[in-house]
Amino acid sequence: MQPATTTAAPAPAAPQQKKEIKDPAEYNAYVNALQQKDAAAKISGMEAFLVTYPNSVMKEDALETLMGAYQQANNQAKVIEIANRLLAVNPNNVRALVLLSYNEKAAQKWADAQQHAEKGLQALPSMPKPDAATTDADFAKQKSQFSGLLNSVAGFSALQVKDYPAAQKYLRAAVEGDPADVGNVYPLALAYLTGTPEDDLNGLFFIARAANLITDAGAKAGVVKFGHSRYVKYHGGEDGWNELLAKTATTPLPPPGGIAITQYVPPTPAQQAHDLVKDKSAEDIKKMSFAEWQLALSAGSPEDADKVWSVIKGVALQMEGIVIKASPTEMDIAESSDDIDAKKVDITLTMAGPVPAKLMPVEGGTLDFQGTPTSYTASPFMMNMENGTLLTKAKPAAPKKPAVHRKPPAQ
Repeated sequence: MQPATTTAAPAPAAPQQKKEIKDPAEYNAYVNALQQKDAAAKISGMEAFLVTYPNSVMKEDALETLMGAYQQANNQAKVIEIANRLLAVNPNNVRALVLLSYNEKAAQKWADAQQHAEKGLQALPSMPKPDAATTDADFAKQKSQFSGLLNSVAGFSALQVKDYPAAQKYLRAAVEGDPADVGNVYPLALAYLTGTPEDDLNGLFFIARAANLITDAGAKAGVVKFGHSRYVKYHGGEDGWNELLAKTATTPLPPPGGIAITQYVPPTPAQQAHDLVKDKSAEDIKKMSFAEWQLALSAGSPEDADKVWSVIKGVALQMEGIVIKASPTEMDIAESSDDIDAKKVDITLTMAGPVPAKLMPVEGGTLDFQGTPTSYTASPFMMNMENGTLLTKAKPAAPKKPAVHRKPPAQ
């Protein structure tokens, strides 16, 4: 996985200079608009102020106030318009970036939302305090709220455009800020589980955590089912899944060393072949399916392959397969289900004698036959059989007619 793109930390903000309106008329117009309690009146006053004093030292503050008033009036179109006007004045205005990114996320404009949210996060450390009346504690709380929202928007938007490193980075920051917000926990789990490459351990922890946070029964069941399937796929069994669910109910974040879940490593074909034949007798081997013989002969060790071949070589065997190609003296047959699906020949059957035209099987049809294995090629797999004969299944006996019981004649 490529590391998430990092940006240099912004330079410390210069001490904020106090803004002062020197023109009494301008000052009165600004203060009168600012002091309006009614949203409509405040909008009217600030719009008029900005028209009359377009280059005021308080232009950015006035636009912020106007943006807040439009938000109070629930006029989202105007909120977006004023936010863009704010960014024209100050490209690093955090409040404008917060509102733009939030609205763009709601409109599913993922790339724009991610871009504005990331820019807001870069500008946040240098965000000036609104005014002297705002306490340090209140300002820190506001910045923390902005950080959580911007990380959430940036991460969720990145997930939609499959920018998985960014999604993991920002959603993880949002979750660390508020571990109980399932709106960030669940997308974070998906960012880990669907990324390339997948981060299964973090993903499994957070999908289990999300399952604990969801309150809707139907949605909870769906997330538990998804998490369980991913757990079994990774671990090879469900042992430990219930313990992980119980742990994440009270543990909001993975421990520093991560969680310990053993990854299942499937056996190699050679291991499968060995496990298949190691305890089998000659009689057991003779009863194996053709696909099992094929696995042992093509993928097994020389010892395992010889164990199978010594049992079936030179023995007349009866089978059923699909005809790929047929001639009076030779049949190309697909016998294992995988080769049937691929229409791939895995048996070449040399007939004991020419097949009469009226008995010639059709290509693509099912064939019951008998043949004697004489040789094979391991890769690509091919078994050669001789003394081939066609088999005819006995027709089922006609059902007996039930006995007729006639009513005895009247006496």
